[in-house]
Amino acid sequence: MLTKLMWRSGLTLGIAVAPLVASAQTVPGPSFRSVIDLESPGGPTISPDGRAIVYQVRGTDWKENRFDTELWLWREGGEPIQLTRATKGSSSRPRWSADGRWIGFLSDRDGAQQLYVIGPRGGESMQLTHRKGGVIDFAWSPVGLELALLVREAETKDDEERRSRYGEFAIEDQEYRQQHLWTLGFDPSTWTSDTTLGPKPVRLTGDSSYSVTDFAFSPDGRRIAFEHRPDPLITSIGASDLAVVDLASRRVRALVRRPGTDGGPVWSPDGRWIAFTSSNGDTSSYFYRNARLMKVPVEGGELVRVAPDFDEQVSQLEWRADGLSFVAWQKTRRAVFRVDEATNAAVELPLPFARVLGRETSPDGRAWAILAQADSASLPEVYRSVGGAPERVTDFSGRILTWNLGPSEVVSWRSRDGATIEGVLHKPADFDSTRKYPLLVVIHGGPTGIDYPTPLPFYVYPIPQWVAKGAIVLRPNYRGSAGYGERFRSLNVRNLGVGDLWDVMSGVDALVKRGFVDESRMGAMGWSQGGYISAFLTTNTSRFKAISVGAGISNWVTYYVATDIHPFTRQYLKATPWTDRAIYARTSPMSTIRQARTPTLIQHGEFDRRVPTQNALELFQGLQDQAVPTELIIYKGFGHGISKPKEQLAAVWHNWSWFAKYLWGEEVTLPLGSATAAEPQ
Repeated sequence: MLTKLMWRSGLTLGIAVAPLVASAQTVPGPSFRSVIDLESPGGPTISPDGRAIVYQVRGTDWKENRFDTELWLWREGGEPIQLTRATKGSSSRPRWSADGRWIGFLSDRDGAQQLYVIGPRGGESMQLTHRKGGVIDFAWSPVGLELALLVREAETKDDEERRSRYGEFAIEDQEYRQQHLWTLGFDPSTWTSDTTLGPKPVRLTGDSSYSVTDFAFSPDGRRIAFEHRPDPLITSIGASDLAVVDLASRRVRALVRRPGTDGGPVWSPDGRWIAFTSSNGDTSSYFYRNARLMKVPVEGGELVRVAPDFDEQVSQLEWRADGLSFVAWQKTRRAVFRVDEATNAAVELPLPFARVLGRETSPDGRAWAILAQADSASLPEVYRSVGGAPERVTDFSGRILTWNLGPSEVVSWRSRDGATIEGVLHKPADFDSTRKYPLLVVIHGGPTGIDYPTPLPFYVYPIPQWVAKGAIVLRPNYRGSAGYGERFRSLNVRNLGVGDLWDVMSGVDALVKRGFVDESRMGAMGWSQGGYISAFLTTNTSRFKAISVGAGISNWVTYYVATDIHPFTRQYLKATPWTDRAIYARTSPMSTIRQARTPTLIQHGEFDRRVPTQNALELFQGLQDQAVPTELIIYKGFGHGISKPKEQLAAVWHNWSWFAKYLWGEEVTLPLGSATAAEPQ
């Protein structure tokens, strides 16, 4: 569901062309529905012997209005087959048992997310948990068939009595239930669907003073290292510590305890070390500074810095027989690195991919399951590598071969303060540098997000269709973006909006100088941090004919007091509103609302806690007061993103019609009637 609050002024907008009546059939390129319908792979996991891969495939259920995932299995020498097929809900996070005979996974097919197992040959799955609150995560022991479960604590009798007597209310920052580890034995020969029989989970941790957020089995299966915080609230991420629990005695021993973030533990193959990422005691800048890669002896002792010269955020840590490895952005590439034990330096592995999005290595380090994008014209695919060249397992890219998609390339320019900025430029397939094209700027979120060349960027902005219509699209990696090192990510500290505007507008100017931009038809848009930058553009420049603000910040004071991540604002602005009101004013779009002139579409989720909806209402009212054409659309029931296909389709149409009106002089209404009639496939 969605609500639209709309106001139009009588301003003359200077559009020279007469309004046209455009229908859904005039949308060039692939239909919006067909793009939303595209399946996509994720989460590949390799069997212990390296001969099979299980991976997720996300699909679209229009009838139930949801995106679901199911599991697919590829075996050496064969074709992928669908392994799970739930009539309702999703199946996700597949993991192999140590003997390779079972695949555990999570599914919400019966309501709350529970743990299931299935054989790699298929057949009926077995439900292992029946918890009222479900299961958050799980892991197989490296030996045997024991599992560790991460679960949220159940409601207490006091909770139930309070609700019964006083109804529903919530105390801010106090309404949560801690998360803890349990273990569960699995014996397939005695499994039964009778929930009163069979093995029951056994509590492993339970201290009410902390909440478990991540964990990993030791190689011998006797201990678990885990990350914990005072509570599961996102604001507590800056107080993460590490501990180890012994499964036999259930004794918990602190391993790393200090200010800042220490988390994501992985064990060395010999069980002597634990590697992790750390803010190294920093509690005031971990949102934009590099997390350090560290290791610590399992029995405790001095922390050791690993790959100290590596200048980017590391993710997906693995420690196998062939060494400690991780994945990291390198500008618009994403590569895999291994730590050289002799030099303690990170060395990039020579993989034939533009971007490695995910990977898992077999315990012996011999075989890999890889999720990667081969080049800018391909979609992500699943690959298997066993010592030699990776072999492709899936062919999702084959589904778009006949689509009218233009090329994308990386371009760069100098910003106002001399910083080098990169971006991704999308051009029509028949691009002619002697012509002038409408320009649309699409700004990513984060700010530590990143854009890279890809054939089908979409979400709520119909980029492929705009390109097919004859526009060029620029997606800038403005200061603060991932992939360019810590110093670059720090350039918008106490400079939010201001420096971002420099980067966007200098990119626009660089393209204008190349001679193929129609300056009379330019638009800008973005979601989250990209929505904030779009709002800043709305109130600080009149260069654009139309702007769309998605879930954007309009006033940093409004944002700070209502968001669920207060530390974010304090770290980037280095102040609270009560200690430095000036920096909050300088970086807030509402401070310059009186100079706003650009027609602005505002899109926001009804229950957004990350960027609270008050930001949209404030911008909307301010634009109305300045007689600026504006529309505010509230997507009912959503938080910070649009996560259902029907509302995503609506949001795409809202952007398409908004820019059609102001850049092309076309009147486009939301198409009704049958999907087939409205949008031929």
